Amino acid sequence: MTNVIVAFSREEDAKNIRNILVRNGFAVAAVCTSGAQAVNSADELGSGIVVCGCRFADMVFHEIYECLPGGMEMLLLVSPSQWSGRVPEGVVCLGQPLKVQDLVSTLEMMVESLTRRRKKLKSQPKERSMEEKEIIRQAKELLMERNHMSETEAHRYIQKCSMDSGTNMVETAQMIVSLINR
Repeated sequence: MTNVIVAFSREEDAKNIRNILVRNGFAVAAVCTSGAQAVNSADELGSGIVVCGCRFADMVFHEIYECLPGGMEMLLLVSPSQWSGRVPEGVVCLGQPLKVQDLVSTLEMMVESLTRRRKKLKSQPKERSMEEKEIIRQAKELLMERNHMSETEAHRYIQKCSMDSGTNMVETAQMIVSLINR
């Protein structure tokens, strides 16, 4: 479930928004009345959505947005009279007076977007370091030399051993190098 931080300068506004979100199934992790509290909560959580107003005693929304960790998004709730500029890229803006259904559907869309982005990042293969690539290269060379395999066959052999033993390819390559070089 995606964490939500609610931040408004008036505590009453923050609690009302929190209650609406909780009633609609969102996990509200923190309710804040200052920009610093919102940034601290975001740093602790690492990812999620900050639902906030435009101005606080200590910051305005774009200062908060600049301080947020990479996994956080912002939903800005602001009346047209307070709005005097463009929204930074990555900030979703909803005008006030606010309709509950607009808030809920916008937040659902943002949660879905965050979830998709997380899945995409997890599905990307992790980049190996130069040392790890070198270990795999050494293991392939040893297999090619000792067992008369092609590079493709050696690579597939390491992959299969890795899957069969439940270890990653680098660990398997290390085992092959250490066994052959005894």
